[in-house]
Amino acid sequence: MKRRPRVLAGVGLALAVISLGAYVAAASATPSKSTCTATIGVMGGFTGARAAIGQEELNFAKLAVARFNTLNHTKISLVQGDIQVEPAKASVVAQQFASNRKILAIVGPDASFAVDAAGPILTKAKVAFVSGSATRVSLTGGQYPTFFRVAPNDDVQGPTDANFMIKTLKAKKVVLVDNQTDYSIGLNTSVEKVLQAAGVTVTHLSTQTTQTDFSAAIATIASDVNVVFLPLEVPANAQLFADQMTVQGKHAILFGADSVFSPTDFHPEGAYASSFAPDIHDLPADAALVKAYKAKYGDFATPFGPVVYAAADVVLRAVKTACSQGTPTRAKVLAAVRKTRIPNSILGGTLRFTSHGEPVNARFYVFKVANGKYKLIP
Repeated sequence: MKRRPRVLAGVGLALAVISLGAYVAAASATPSKSTCTATIGVMGGFTGARAAIGQEELNFAKLAVARFNTLNHTKISLVQGDIQVEPAKASVVAQQFASNRKILAIVGPDASFAVDAAGPILTKAKVAFVSGSATRVSLTGGQYPTFFRVAPNDDVQGPTDANFMIKTLKAKKVVLVDNQTDYSIGLNTSVEKVLQAAGVTVTHLSTQTTQTDFSAAIATIASDVNVVFLPLEVPANAQLFADQMTVQGKHAILFGADSVFSPTDFHPEGAYASSFAPDIHDLPADAALVKAYKAKYGDFATPFGPVVYAAADVVLRAVKTACSQGTPTRAKVLAAVRKTRIPNSILGGTLRFTSHGEPVNARFYVFKVANGKYKLIP
């Protein structure tokens, strides 16, 4: 009888040791800090008429996710949505993304027409979407309250380009070409307002988005025209316009809008092109990023990829913030995007948004084509 308590005590001690061991094992198997696991989408023209630009955009989006995951120990995946520079496809992809509740935010779309096509769907789904290069002014008018962009709008581009024509090119007569899209017509309106205020004579030429033979329109350009402004969506078409001007002996200076900024596809000697972003090849702070891109994908020729990287950076940081608040949701990510403040943006300076989703203090740049390369005009 006296030995029984010792046995029970021994059993109790053994159970306590086993329980303690199980607790320690369980504790060691559970990470001290949960991993942020989430999914985002990217929309752009990865194939089709602007595939060369679209592939750079896609590659920079992939690189942004990979570098962010490595640096922050996150597990954020990327879903691709190819819109092929077509409004109908932009609507389809937007619906797919909106229906996929795993997608917490979207990088893109990359074009103004695509934002208008996808905007009603993504707004209804209350999902944040951040574009690198959709510049039409009306996009931030309030109809798409979950839309943001890292590039300045055409109310910045128009005066920049027009004042360059006036002050640097000393233009007296300018032809504004459109392709019957809201983008080209809206940008031309902004340019024309400044030109006319300075006493410059302005005439218009209208083409179609699928047009490749511009000879008839070019024939109407007077010999005393100083500058022809080309806000066309497809850089290769702008190059065709330039080639056909040469055939007809027209010598006006060509000025491409941001939509034709592509040294690969638009390179008339002595022409100019504007851009919503600097060339990050020339920014010392971005040397590591440029090196990383080149190592994985080769070199890049346009600013469209880097602005997608900047847009992705906004989305990725917002997702990480949402994760720190518990289970990430679209609402949490949207709130975090609104509060974005990146003091060391790859585009230079601090990236933050106005209440309408516009980047604060963003500007346009002008480049000159020389020997097939684009040189920034200070």
